[in-house]
Amino acid sequence: MSGTTELDVLLASLNPELQPAEYVFCSVPGPVSSFLALQPLASFTEPEGLTLVLEKSRAEAAGLSCSGCFRQITLTVHSSLEAVGLTAAVSSALAAAGISANVMAAYYHDHIFVPADKAQAAMAVLGAIRASE
Repeated sequence: MSGTTELDVLLASLNPELQPAEYVFCSVPGPVSSFLALQPLASFTEPEGLTLVLEKSRAEAAGLSCSGCFRQITLTVHSSLEAVGLTAAVSSALAAAGISANVMAAYYHDHIFVPADKAQAAMAVLGAIRASE
């Protein structure tokens, strides 16, 4: 099943959901297989190291060094990986409100990681985008 590509439909259907856990981004050496016991939500391999997105409590229990604390907002609209403009629209609106956004696209949905202390403000911004469409 393919997702929606029309930007106006995507924005009108954002339906953001704030996930309950707090997350951190950590950079670690080695392959992701060495860290599967920590149940990373996501990982990405860069030349400088492996980035893990972990629940804050798991990272702390493992003694990993991380910076920042984030909340995950899931845009529950099924967006296509070929959709144009959704990331730009969402990140621009959040930037205008002074909220940093780390966006990850998965197969069905886009996920935005915002500073934990600005999660409610981010939800309001995203709700305003949906309301304006």
